[in-house]
Amino acid sequence: MKKKIINTAAAPQPIGPYNQAIMVDETLYISGQIALDPNTGNLMTETIEQQSHLVMKNLQAILEAADMNFNHVVKTTIFLMDMNDFAKVNEVYASYFEKDFPARETVQVAGLPRGVAVEIAMIACK
Repeated sequence: MKKKIINTAAAPQPIGPYNQAIMVDETLYISGQIALDPNTGNLMTETIEQQSHLVMKNLQAILEAADMNFNHVVKTTIFLMDMNDFAKVNEVYASYFEKDFPARETVQVAGLPRGVAVEIAMIACK
């Protein structure tokens, strides 16, 4: 098994004892991303759409650091504070994929880091 840590300055630095992503052989496991601006470290929580776009851009930066893109994503987990945001998050999420959407689950949770409304984790394969 070949394991490689993936970290990039183009995505927020971890806020705990974990890495942005781990590549194991040809599979990339991306830690959940929240709406943190990678340049300032500030939360962007004005709207759920704004949060969702920033989360997806952070995920995109990590994918690119591993020489991948959204076409490589095979599994996604979306955590929502409020399932009433599902349609808005879903619309933003879908805009980042060209075709062949990955497998996915979306769950409502009791809380997320720093009080954000959405967190998304991904698994991608080369």
